[in-house]
Amino acid sequence: MVQIHNAFTLFLSLLVEAMPFLLIGVLLSSSLLFFMDEGLLITKLPKNPFLGSVVGSCIGFLFPVCECGNVPVARRLLLKGVSPSIAISFLLAAPTINPVVIWSTWIAFGEQPSIVWLRVLFSLIIAIFIGFVFSQQKDPQPLLQPTLVKRVTRWQSNYNLNLVDSKQKKEEISPLLQSGTFLLNQGQILSMDTSLAEAKPDYLPLQSKLSKFYRFSDNVVQELRELGGMLILGSAIAAIIQVFVPREFVISLGQDAITSILAMMLLSAIVSICSTVDSFFVLSFAATFTSSSLLAFLIFGPMIDIKGIGLMLTVFKPRIIIYIFALAAQLAFILTFTYGYLF
Repeated sequence: MVQIHNAFTLFLSLLVEAMPFLLIGVLLSSSLLFFMDEGLLITKLPKNPFLGSVVGSCIGFLFPVCECGNVPVARRLLLKGVSPSIAISFLLAAPTINPVVIWSTWIAFGEQPSIVWLRVLFSLIIAIFIGFVFSQQKDPQPLLQPTLVKRVTRWQSNYNLNLVDSKQKKEEISPLLQSGTFLLNQGQILSMDTSLAEAKPDYLPLQSKLSKFYRFSDNVVQELRELGGMLILGSAIAAIIQVFVPREFVISLGQDAITSILAMMLLSAIVSICSTVDSFFVLSFAATFTSSSLLAFLIFGPMIDIKGIGLMLTVFKPRIIIYIFALAAQLAFILTFTYGYLF
């Protein structure tokens, strides 16, 4: 009973500490549905492969979506004509390179500021490198699902035919920044074979469907349901590990330079907790695991989102997803191990 009580107390403390940041992130993400002009942003993206990867990695600072919502946004970027390398850079960096995640990491690790800025720096390095690697593939067909390739071609050739008049365009919801709640809100996922005529309602004026306030509040509620559920699950797993797993085993695993990094990377992939609050989750392991392993969790976890693999399969071919994950894992290990070895 004492162990159960301790686990429940730790579970509640993690929730109380992390929930405000989750709420702030959801509110900010939802507000951008109405205040961000992504069309103008896309026209300014550089054509240079390296600069495109850099900018793609930094777009997450303007689109503060966690790994629960970055795949649908990346797919919309592709449909708008953005190169796959920029979309991949965005996918990998967006969950970390955004103001809410940086802020929450600072609150959790304020006494270790190096973890905060190294998380941002290493995430940028990995996203830019992988984006640049895939930029060498000029033909997107080997990277994307065939249905998406056809849809991109059809969308680009018929886009002007599906635009509403300029007055309506000013009132529409951003087609790119739709809700990130795609596990619960399945109705927002269009089939990759959906015709343009069926997809056209994305461009209807907001007033013809729902009021702005209703859409905003609905988006907030939906995201809180999904992300809050993942936060509860992740906090429960952390509490159980801390209380019920033998402390000697955890300590022996956490002190070795290599196994500690590998263990935390594996844990981050399994838990798949939202990047908005993952810093509070991993903070509970700070007493037993090395700083480099905590950093590996914070870098690798947002990039490898198991619960989003199904969505990624609607965009990329399976082998491309394996390549992305393998490159991200190797780079995250090399960077964090180097940091632990030198410092």
